[in-house]
Parts: sequence; C-alpha cells; structure tokens
Amino acid sequence: MRERGRVLDVAGALVLGACALWSLVSAAGRDARPEGILLAVLALAAGYACGRISGTLLPVAAAATASLAALALAWASGPGVPGASPVASVPPGHTGATAALLVLAAGAACCAAAAAGSLPSRLLLRGLALTVAGVALTRGSVVGFLAAFGVLLCSLAAVRMRRRFLGLAGLALAAGLVVGASWAVGEKALPVGLTVSLEGPLTSHRVLLWQDAVALARENPLRGTGPDRFGALSPTAREAPHRDDKPHSAPLQQAAEQGVPGVVLLGAVYGWLLCGLWFSPRSTAVVLTAGAALTALAALATVGSALSFTPVTAGAGLLAGLASARVAATDQDT
Repeated sequence: MRERGRVLDVAGALVLGACALWSLVSAAGRDARPEGILLAVLALAAGYACGRISGTLLPVAAAATASLAALALAWASGPGVPGASPVASVPPGHTGATAALLVLAAGAACCAAAAAGSLPSRLLLRGLALTVAGVALTRGSVVGFLAAFGVLLCSLAAVRMRRRFLGLAGLALAAGLVVGASWAVGEKALPVGLTVSLEGPLTSHRVLLWQDAVALARENPLRGTGPDRFGALSPTAREAPHRDDKPHSAPLQQAAEQGVPGVVLLGAVYGWLLCGLWFSPRSTAVVLTAGAALTALAALATVGSALSFTPVTAGAGLLAGLASARVAATDQDT
C-alpha cells in the first residue's frame, strides 16, 4: 500500500507539473496570462499537502475544522466578493463559488463523521453537514443546497458500501456525463426542445458563451487561444453589459484556451484525486464521501466558474488530502 502511495504521489506531481508547463506553452508568443492556472495548481498542491499532514495527525478534528472554515468563508462572502450573490455587478456563473465552498464544507463534515469513533460525535458532525445545506438556502443557492444535501446522502449510503472501486467508478461516470452534456450544449448537438429547456437554469447568455468556447476550441485544437484570452475573443463576452472573461465551464474554458491537451490534463487531475482515494488507507466511508464531494464540485465547475477561485481549489486539495492521509492506528483522533 505504501509503495502504491509513493507512485500516486509521483504521478500527482507529474500531472500538476504538466498542467503548469502546458499553461506556459499555450501562452508562449501570445498576449496571454497563465498566472491564474499557475496559482490554481499551487493552491491545489498546497491544500493537498496540508490535508495529508493534518489528516495524519488529527483526522477528525482537521476535517471538522476544514468544514467550519469553508462554511465561515461562504457565509462571510458579501456582494462585493465575486461568487457571493447574484447581483448585477457579478457575471453569471460566479455565484458557483459559494456553492462550491458549501459543498466542500459538507464533504469535510461528513468525512469527519465517518471517521469519528463515538455515536454522539457522528450525529453532531452530520448535523453540521445538514446545517451547511441549510445555509445554502439562506444564501439563495438552491444548487448549493441540492449538492450539499446530496453529499450528505452519499455519505450515509457509503457507510454500507464495501467496494470503493464501484462507488468511485460511478462518481467518475457521473462527472463524465455532466461534462459530455455541457459539450453537447456548446456543440448544439441536443434536440431543440431540450436545449431550450436547459436555457432556463443555465441562462441563454451562458449557453452562448459555451458555443463560443466550442468554436474557439475547433479553431485552435492543439494550443487553444491562450490562457485568459477567452473574454477578448468571444463575441458574446465582448457584447455583454458587464465584464465577462470566462465561459463559466472549466472543461470548455480549458478547451478554448489550452486546447485538447488542457482538457486531458484537467481530467487527469480529477482522475489522480480519485485514484488517491481508491488506494487510500482510510475507511471506505471516508473515501466515498470525499469522492462524492469532489464529484459535486466537478459538476459545479462544469456549469460555473468555481475553480477560478483560489479558496475553492485549495479546499478541494485539502479535502482530498484529508481523505488520503495515512492514520497510524485508527480512523479517529486519539
């Protein structure tokens, strides 16, 4: 198991290094800004390392603290902070940042509950997760409520599961279906009636942005247009009444700005995190709970700009690290 862990650590370093390197390659010779990608890679790596360390020392306390921190950050976000609330000055899709933080908070609370040794502690921590879902409603985020509550339900179901591979494979399939659906919308490949029905929750503006992203990806399939250049090249973004530099979909943004290799590397990061959970020494309940939260985050990032915010990427790495940490004796604090 330790040998597999070392191999996965090396693989993760290679994948994250490739993400940083490709952002520089795709930006070379262009008026592009790869700093955002580099910061996201650094935040993910730092969060993962902190999660591995703190999860080894205090598996329950560290996860509970991470949950409270994410909840406080989401609650403290005001209209002046992108991703806080749907006001006119905030472009559509940025509101997904708060929902993503709440999903991570619910996931960390459920991981702590799954690792706790006593029944009162488990009930208290699951109550924290339920509170997180309630906070999502008070913030006006129905999607955040559904995602956080879904993570709580998955955590309860994970207690009875013994084969983590099947659970993780199902989560990966769900993430792939969401990505495929977003690409189909951008390609105009869905029936007209279904596309029109999706424009309601997605907004017609976002659908047009996705279509622009697919068109840019077709024009530059290898290197893309360059990091952070979508806003300058998308007709829909240029004509928007507010500044809107992103297509509000991480896979489509990667395709437009970094080409097919960028999409492959983004998928490789998600795959690496799931593989780390697969071989994690933690219990199956902890592993599947973290996997459900990361998959919910992936879904939010596919239809919004959640990964554009450093606290979200750092929180995702922290949660994955907590669920992959080695615990000396038991899955509970001593």
